Amino acid sequence: MSTFDDREKAEETRHARKEEIEFKANARRNKLLGLWAAQFLGLSGDEASAYAATVVKSDFEKPGDDDVFEKVRKDFDAKGVTQSDHQIRRQMEELLIEARRQVTDGV
Repeated sequence: MSTFDDREKAEETRHARKEEIEFKANARRNKLLGLWAAQFLGLSGDEASAYAATVVKSDFEKPGDDDVFEKVRKDFDAKGVTQSDHQIRRQMEELLIEARRQVTDGV
């Protein structure tokens, strides 16, 4: 019975670690997305960092990535930035890959 319990605990630990990495990667992706979007919005330096923080915070409005996408889309529309929905979502996908790499590499 001890071996079974050990395996179960190890699996729970792996799952918890995987969830933690994914949470951190999503937050990192949102920050990177905010910095990417800031360039199109004409923001730099502290303003870009502050904007990126608002993108990170927007992820807590509802489950999934739609709240983050909608924030960037709304801000782009307000400033007349011509990026398609597809381009924004593609950037989100690419940045998630980069964010996962950064989190697992400890960057």
